[in-house]
Amino acid sequence: MKKGIITIIIIIAVAVLIGWVLSNNKKKNEEATRVVAESGSGAVLVNIDTVKKQSVNLDFSSNGNFAANQDLSLLAENSGRITRLLVDEGSRVSKGQVLARIDDEILTLDVQSAEDAYNNAKTDLERYESSFKTGGVTKAQLDQTTLAFRNAETRLNQAKRRVQDSYVKAPISGIVNARNVELGSYVRVGDPLFDIVDVSRLKLKVTANEVQVVNIKEGDAVKISSSVFPDKSFAGKINFIAPKADNTLNYPVEILVDNTDNQVLRAGMYGTATFELPQQAPTIVIPRSSFVGSVNSNQLYVVEGNKAKLKKVTAGRILGEQVEVLDGLNEGELVITSGQINLVDGTEIQLQKK
Repeated sequence: MKKGIITIIIIIAVAVLIGWVLSNNKKKNEEATRVVAESGSGAVLVNIDTVKKQSVNLDFSSNGNFAANQDLSLLAENSGRITRLLVDEGSRVSKGQVLARIDDEILTLDVQSAEDAYNNAKTDLERYESSFKTGGVTKAQLDQTTLAFRNAETRLNQAKRRVQDSYVKAPISGIVNARNVELGSYVRVGDPLFDIVDVSRLKLKVTANEVQVVNIKEGDAVKISSSVFPDKSFAGKINFIAPKADNTLNYPVEILVDNTDNQVLRAGMYGTATFELPQQAPTIVIPRSSFVGSVNSNQLYVVEGNKAKLKKVTAGRILGEQVEVLDGLNEGELVITSGQINLVDGTEIQLQKK
């Protein structure tokens, strides 16, 4: 019994929903044809715009985040105990500056051992070379001694390099953003020691759409601003333009920004890039709403007398709510900007009062 009641309720709900959809569609159809009835004479009410040439301003702005010019994590190349720490977080460092020292006592002993082996191998090689000249040893024996000498030389160079690596040096100039070790701590090969960032120049990463990206090139100057410093402006230069669009069909653009003036900008802040492009020659531009369906249709209606005439044009760049027309329209023509849904070629029209 209960199951039957539920079924009946569901059927009634579905019927009500269908009725609402049909009623809503009827209202939409009535609204779509209302303009015809309002004219009284059967003419379709439309809005128009006069075709004229305009100067096109292609300047645009794009927002993004500042990133450090270089940002790296310095890792330990030797195992050992930290015996000296020469910098703290926030310290400014130069490329090649010693930041810390890893205990090199064992490494020094390795160098001494490698030097002894190298000297012995060198003496053996000299003796074998002298004996080979008098026929005392064979060519194979001399080659084996030469190989042993080269191996000893390689081991000595490796031992010396490990001693050099016990002096942890800054690979770039910048600021110590993080110090991951303490004096006396033991580190292994690959352990993080310092994070160093270079913010003397920053990278502002923004995007440009397909219309904008064709008007910029690498090396172009760009004005940079930040909401954090509304009274300051910064100089930027386009460093990279992606050859491929991202998933949003925009092209990533990277701008190098000079930050040497007290380095007030910091990585992670928001920035705005303003691209000021050369003034374009005046061209015919019409409202985007003039096109039948979409801009890709390349069709619109113009006014001829008191009738609408369908016309084929060639659309150019889409400039926001305006569209450039390359061919098919002349200055002074009247293009219909609304009411096209009720038009066919030759339909009588009436201008809508504003």
